[in-house]
Amino acid sequence: MKKNVVLMVCLFSLFVVIVGCNQEGQSTPSSDPVTSDSSSSSDQEEVIIKFHTHGNEASYNWSETLAAFETDYPHIKVELIILSEKGDTNEALQKLDLAAASGEQLDVLMFSDPASYAERVNAGMVAPIDEFIAEDGYLVPEEYKVDTQIDGQYYALPGKFNPWYVLINKDHLNEAGLPLPEEWTWDEFVDYAKQLTTGERYGTFFHGPQNGGWMEYMNLALASKADNSTFIKEDGTANFEDPMFRKTLEIRVQMEKEDKSATPYTDIFSQDLHYRNQFFNQDASMLLIGSWMNTELGGTDQFPLEFEVGVAPYPANADSGETGYTPVTTDYMAVAANSELKEEAYTFIRWYTTEGQLIQGKNIPSWNEVSENEFAMIIDTVLEDTNNPEKVDKDSLINVLTNAQSSKLTPPVSGQAEIYQLVNDEYEKLIYDQQDIDTTIRVLQEKATEIIERNQ
Repeated sequence: MKKNVVLMVCLFSLFVVIVGCNQEGQSTPSSDPVTSDSSSSSDQEEVIIKFHTHGNEASYNWSETLAAFETDYPHIKVELIILSEKGDTNEALQKLDLAAASGEQLDVLMFSDPASYAERVNAGMVAPIDEFIAEDGYLVPEEYKVDTQIDGQYYALPGKFNPWYVLINKDHLNEAGLPLPEEWTWDEFVDYAKQLTTGERYGTFFHGPQNGGWMEYMNLALASKADNSTFIKEDGTANFEDPMFRKTLEIRVQMEKEDKSATPYTDIFSQDLHYRNQFFNQDASMLLIGSWMNTELGGTDQFPLEFEVGVAPYPANADSGETGYTPVTTDYMAVAANSELKEEAYTFIRWYTTEGQLIQGKNIPSWNEVSENEFAMIIDTVLEDTNNPEKVDKDSLINVLTNAQSSKLTPPVSGQAEIYQLVNDEYEKLIYDQQDIDTTIRVLQEKATEIIERNQ
């Protein structure tokens, strides 16, 4: 294992050197504006851009999507390079780094999370696209729901829009005499979970943290903010003294220790519990999760749906004036820094993150120009692939997805994975009654600061 790590570090270092050399001799992008008028491109010389992605055919419908693009832009052919047939993002990143280090042609790159995106921007793998955006004459914050800006520049456009939400068993709501929330706070979420808890089930299930992963469950109230919504502030310093991180810890402790409305942390590991089983088997009434679950809401052969499902928004912080903010996952569509076809690569990512999302028909787009009818059609298409779409409260799903907002992107710092594991370890000390909340916050702030300074 150590040998593999050393090899990867060496290869990535080689890549940085190669990119640096390539960038010195690159010309600036063409001043011709990108246009969707296919007639203007019919007499242009044909080029081939290479598109490296973690997405497989089943999840992204590439054959139909790319064929539509090449119809609109016949002079640009897209060579699809799927880096992981099973959609494993870690495998895909490793192969992408190897391709970059070996000097392979890179034009369009897809990243699945902000950390992977920001790290490769910092490494020089990704080109800024501000010039193309300016030539097109649009503003990213007005066009898209997800912020992709890093240090004042744009290096990617967002594809899908997968905000987190709360899935709720409506049968359990009716039993408890509770309405399906259209907007609510964390205090109300805690109260709902308490009222939904019975001798047979818990009010909610938190699927993390786990071994430095699923850290969304350590953000909770922190993630309901518009800015500085993660463990690291925009200025690169530790953010554990934020009152909303304290609120998150208080929520977790109260729900498990006092209200006993959340599945015990120890049970998750001793019984190897998974969120799909817990929700579809009705062992938990509410599930805080990402909207990748849209494709499963109506039930599947593996997880049949035997109750009515409602969707509630990610809870807000009381009296904050900020509503709709939630963790969001997207695909960061970028242009490679060493591409010799930057204009064509940009043309593709702009098309793909707009009308291409509608043709693909697999996810909710980040593009704000999607009409209500188009949005509803996408939802219908997604739900139709489930076994019982009629059991899903479609209106609540559309309402939540329409009003969700992404917080401002905070670029990860070096040592991010180490900080995640630190949070995981200190939380376990808290939930296992080895230390209190004050100590947990103090230790996290001090140790995270040490990690950040050590990696600068």
